[in-house]
Amino acid sequence: MSSNGQKQNTPLGRLLLGNQSITESQLDGALKWQADRGGRLGEVLQQLGYADARSVRRALVDQRQISTADLHQTPPKGEAVGLIPAEVATKYRVLPLALVNGCLRLAMADPFDRQALDATRLLTRKTLDPVYVEEKDLVEAIDRAYGSNVARMIADLDDDDTHASLDAPADITAHLTELAREPTVVNLVDLIIHEAVEARASDIHIEPFEKVLKVKYRIDGMLHDMSPPPKHLQSAITSRLKIIAGMNIAERFIPQDGHIDFDTPRGKIDLRVATVPTVYGESIVLRILDRTAALFGLDDLGLPGQQLEQYKHLLKSPHGIVLVTGPTGSGKTTTLYASLNQIYSPTLKIITIEDPVEYRLEGVNQIPVNPKRGLVFADGLRAILRQDPDVVMVGEIRDRETADISIRSALTGHMVFSTLHTNDAVGAIARLIDMGVEPFLIASSLRAVLAQRLVRRICPSCKQPVRPDESVLRRMGHHANGGSTFYEGAGCRDCRQTGYSGRMGIFELLCVTDAVQDAIGRRATSSQMTASAGEGHVPMVEDGYRKAAAGLTTISEVLRVTQEG
Repeated sequence: MSSNGQKQNTPLGRLLLGNQSITESQLDGALKWQADRGGRLGEVLQQLGYADARSVRRALVDQRQISTADLHQTPPKGEAVGLIPAEVATKYRVLPLALVNGCLRLAMADPFDRQALDATRLLTRKTLDPVYVEEKDLVEAIDRAYGSNVARMIADLDDDDTHASLDAPADITAHLTELAREPTVVNLVDLIIHEAVEARASDIHIEPFEKVLKVKYRIDGMLHDMSPPPKHLQSAITSRLKIIAGMNIAERFIPQDGHIDFDTPRGKIDLRVATVPTVYGESIVLRILDRTAALFGLDDLGLPGQQLEQYKHLLKSPHGIVLVTGPTGSGKTTTLYASLNQIYSPTLKIITIEDPVEYRLEGVNQIPVNPKRGLVFADGLRAILRQDPDVVMVGEIRDRETADISIRSALTGHMVFSTLHTNDAVGAIARLIDMGVEPFLIASSLRAVLAQRLVRRICPSCKQPVRPDESVLRRMGHHANGGSTFYEGAGCRDCRQTGYSGRMGIFELLCVTDAVQDAIGRRATSSQMTASAGEGHVPMVEDGYRKAAAGLTTISEVLRVTQEG
């Protein structure tokens, strides 16, 4: 008997066992559940959490001898693609490959999806030959065949001559509201946000210029131009975003802030919306806040082993202040939340004051600042201290008053976390002194400063060895024959030809030892203060070098974010 025939006669459970998707005990438990309550084995295994949908589908494909396809080797033919509209292909996750003797070969991530099969058969009036492909490959192939949803919709709008009414003057609130409710505008705005989320973007920038309305996504810290919407839709798009963000659409000449709760297939996301007036209209930035980021643990941040253990030990201090420093967008808030998650206990009263509250933390009292109503960091911090807290997080120390209260709180038995905008760890001490805080207070209260940056990770799909410039290595205190192999990304479709995919942190942890306290007290220079940290102190550039030598990022990326050389 052939191997195909054997697979056809092999029970689904045995195929999953052979693929190591489940264990023998899990199969026995699922079979007992099935015997008691009925149902299909594949569904039972998923319901019990023993196997995921992909593994079950893959096993069913093998069992029923459904063909598979390589979409890079056999791209879809134009006559077949024309049989199914882009909207249907996207909705049902199907891609027509070829029409052979009246039979339509159809790529599917789930060839057992009866609804998709019925809808496609009814639409095309063809006999179907479903073939299996991985969902990721299928989605990419659909985008290649039809173009992305946003690009496709924009192309349709550019070809449409019926939109002249959208070009009317936009100085009347009722007219702006009417424009914003146009189905075309609603769908386009939704698609822009959806595609930004799918692309792992952290921000969406909508920028008006004289003859074009630009849309950019910030992915892994870098801006990428997307297909620009028609210029005549500028007022409508702006009004739509301001309405759903709770802004005043009639006010177009002052900055505004708003917030959107947006549902995506991956769950609910928060969007912070900010507008500023420019000479060609309102520029809008939407910050995408993925709530799963608040679930990061300290072990996930990328802190090196020794620094991680030192930092965890510091978090056990009953009082003192810990500062996280770095520029905007360097991941400071994520680190602070990971720190709070690390020390969280029902026995501790933890309160934060933030501008704004980016993520909701279970069991933590979070206060958003509200300058319009007189609630600023300093006033909020005073109120927090009357709430008998054990741990306090201040979103940012911006002035002397907030710094003074934070430090005196740390001296009176509270554990305080906060952030500063400085270039390195010792820069935080100089910044506090510049604010007017007495050095002896800083030396007595400060436990540690953690400086950080985010660097892009090398794309694993196009990673290749590279020889870095020896002069650059020497500037970083190393040499080319140090035995390390360095890598870079060549650029591929998985990383949008950038060579990078995802980000990680590089860090510098300054622990306030007795020697550092002495250096603070005598107002030592930055270089003297760094020297007082001892031989175990690892500068941020060195941490970046080590991660580049480990093949995680590139030397050029480390230099870019640390501004070295």
